[in-house]
Amino acid sequence: MIKKTDTIGQVMSQDSSLAAVFAGFGMFCVGCPSAQAETLEEASAVHGIDADALVEELNKHLNK
Repeated sequence: MIKKTDTIGQVMSQDSSLAAVFAGFGMFCVGCPSAQAETLEEASAVHGIDADALVEELNKHLNK
């Protein structure tokens, strides 16, 4: 289960297809080396995105 305290790197290491979920939120930073160490909560704040909504969608995608 993905949590908002997980880093982008941790999330992407679970399933590379999760990049599509990030892209759907306008977050194209999944390939950026510095973003790999950011938590989902930190990255969401930078992009003005609701971290809880992002986590919910990431978990839905993993559970498919």
